[in-house]
Amino acid sequence: MPAMSDPHLLVDVEDGVAVVTMNRPERMNAMTPEMVVRMAEAWTTVAADPSVRVAVVTGAGEKAFTVGADLGRLIPLLTGARAPDDEWDEAMLAEPRLLAQALMRTTEFSIPVIAAVRGFALAGGTELALACDLRVAGDNSQFGLTEVARGIIPAMGSLARLPRQIPYARAAEIVLIGDRIPAAEAMAMGLLNRVVPAAEVLEVAMGLARRMAENGPLAMRKAKEAMVRSSGRSLEEAFKIENECARAVMASQDAREGPRAFMEKRKPQFTGQ
Repeated sequence: MPAMSDPHLLVDVEDGVAVVTMNRPERMNAMTPEMVVRMAEAWTTVAADPSVRVAVVTGAGEKAFTVGADLGRLIPLLTGARAPDDEWDEAMLAEPRLLAQALMRTTEFSIPVIAAVRGFALAGGTELALACDLRVAGDNSQFGLTEVARGIIPAMGSLARLPRQIPYARAAEIVLIGDRIPAAEAMAMGLLNRVVPAAEVLEVAMGLARRMAENGPLAMRKAKEAMVRSSGRSLEEAFKIENECARAVMASQDAREGPRAFMEKRKPQFTGQ
């Protein structure tokens, strides 16, 4: 897609950390076709970049992570209520799977991802946070799967993920009532890793990302893969997946470098190989 003067998504990679920023602060970072297409492309690029060890996804501005789909642009396009009027719309209609790719609705994306949430993370915002591995939220943040109030459902991963992450009764309440959940309550039910002052969210998330970027990248990817793929399976099946991932790691150069660096009292030089 051609570059735009004010892109709806920004991507920056530095020191092994990719920072993906939804960039529509004036509209609460509501997801447009452009944002979705750019985000799907960003995750594909990040997954293929050997220099990236961890990703952080956040929203521009102080008011919102994202309030989900732009109800005037994205949803009417997907339901056929409006015709495409630019190249981003055309791209969305040409490849319906882009929305699922943007929200990481897959078991194959193995890069660890941290959500840095300030303000509202509603509907697709909560869905995107649920797709992340770690979640840091501001004390002013609010979450919620509000889709049922609009006559639609949160089918970009939440219906499958949420009951696996918290007790079923709490998941059902979130999905079927659609009320907003303050950060403290989300933390209490186990949806978040950290709740910090809003001004410190990105700093804390980046601190976690930099710490994780020091780890063996292959080890982290395979550990995440094993957890995701084995979720909901029998122990026998889960152990087979765990063994498969462990074999790949133990055959790597990193698995030799880590113990050697420890014995030599130096920082390991991991390559992901």
